[in-house]
Amino acid sequence: MTSEAPRWFKSSYSGNGGQCIEVAINLAATHNVVPVRDSKNTDGAVLNFTTGTWSSFIAYAADQSV
Repeated sequence: MTSEAPRWFKSSYSGNGGQCIEVAINLAATHNVVPVRDSKNTDGAVLNFTTGTWSSFIAYAADQSV
């Protein structure tokens, strides 16, 4: 059995303000999880959200930006 590693990325909207997160969406389809971590502390804690929870968060955030 092979395990798939997270492929981390930071939004292109992120500036250099130091308050960024990194997300690994490559695990969503195969593992139903979206890991999120602090971009300043890549060896720190990782929060794992289900794809449904992550989708709800993204929809809520998009609604707030209007």
